Amino acid sequence: MGFHTVEKIGGTSMSRFGELMQNILIGDRKGRDLYNRVFVVSAYGGITNMLLENKKTAEPGIYGSFAAGDKVWLDKLEDTRKEMLKINAGFAELGLDLNEADAFVNERMDGIRDCLQHLMKLRSFGHFHREDYLPAARELLSSVGEAHSAFNSTLILKANGVNAVFVDLSGWRDQDTGSMEDTILHNLEGLDFASCMPIVTGYAKCAEGVMAKFDRGYSEITFSKLAVVTAAREGIIHKEFHLSTGDPKLMGVENVRTIGHTNFDIADQLADMAMEAIHPKAAKAMELNNIPIRVTNAFDPGHPGTLISRNYVSPIPKVDMVCGRKDIVAIEVFDPEMVGASGYDYKIMESLAKLRISYIAKNTNANTITHYVSEKNKELGRCLDLIKEQFPGAVISTRKVAIIGVIGSNMKIPGFLCRAAKALADADINILALDQCMRQVNMQFIIDREHFEDAQRALHRELVEKEQK
Repeated sequence: MGFHTVEKIGGTSMSRFGELMQNILIGDRKGRDLYNRVFVVSAYGGITNMLLENKKTAEPGIYGSFAAGDKVWLDKLEDTRKEMLKINAGFAELGLDLNEADAFVNERMDGIRDCLQHLMKLRSFGHFHREDYLPAARELLSSVGEAHSAFNSTLILKANGVNAVFVDLSGWRDQDTGSMEDTILHNLEGLDFASCMPIVTGYAKCAEGVMAKFDRGYSEITFSKLAVVTAAREGIIHKEFHLSTGDPKLMGVENVRTIGHTNFDIADQLADMAMEAIHPKAAKAMELNNIPIRVTNAFDPGHPGTLISRNYVSPIPKVDMVCGRKDIVAIEVFDPEMVGASGYDYKIMESLAKLRISYIAKNTNANTITHYVSEKNKELGRCLDLIKEQFPGAVISTRKVAIIGVIGSNMKIPGFLCRAAKALADADINILALDQCMRQVNMQFIIDREHFEDAQRALHRELVEKEQK
């Protein structure tokens, strides 16, 4: 195990770089205390949306318009360039050399523009298929956001007396492509972490295509791979908030507490509820290599945050977090012929698996099977058609619902489920269904969406706030 940490900074935080320098990157550190820290940086907030598509609204960016054959992609490229140059100007007071920073942006954006224009010409011949070049175009566009922020960060840190090193994993104009591990090791070769601060792009070019495999979660995969191949002592993820027992905006800041310590299993449960502390595939590699992950608030530098380790179980029974999802659709299959029939569930799963639809929860009884899936999946309608074809005699219905999760590393005591159900009943909230495995680390309550916020508050009051008094 090394002496260094590998630390990841998200895009929203990167846009507040002056505060990051005070809180994390420099602060009171001097000399050798600045080093043995490797930083993986995301693109500045909003830039990846402009390069690809808006993550929340799906409004097309450069890539979305280019993929659709809409010539407006060129205008969007120039709008993105202007935004990147505007970001540069905002960092001049921190010591950023604008001539060097702007030249970097213009060289990359000119290269991308020329590449996409050539691809448009090739497309016009009719012998080149979208699936042959669109994945590469998406990779190319993704890479420039992290390259921009990492390059700027390196220049600013150097101007402030730090021996920062720009580590560009984006493979710009590089003809040779190996595995992600090969890319990382090649670009880190010769660097002494004890005397320099590597600033690494969150995007890493690799033969399999990081976007094709992980899409927008790629920067955490880079973070994880970097920690594993360099045998880091600890991985640290700097977020804009603490990992708390509930949403502070919903529960009230005074009513939540930072989780403090939990394990990788709980991190997976949170990810299933769209409360990702870290991408599940990124966490798995670090778990297998016994590298703990610390989640901190980048703007609360004195707080240790939440440590995620492999074998931790709370010494006292408690709830780690109350959270939920309201983007859920229940797919219910009712069939009197189901009872005792072997393989019935398998056939439903076959339809889900064929269209790559994963489920968050599942209930069964003698003649009913219900899967709870995200309504955001574009293949949902097609999936329902497949299920109806498989079971023409069944009654198949859907219902928009919410799932509230009560999650903790140690909830194995009688009464937790009873208290939770009573708290919902006292709030006049009907439980449509519930799900809990024998390991008792996650209770899931399926409810009507209209009760989404009230249910979380009721459960947090009963299972978290009462325990703190």
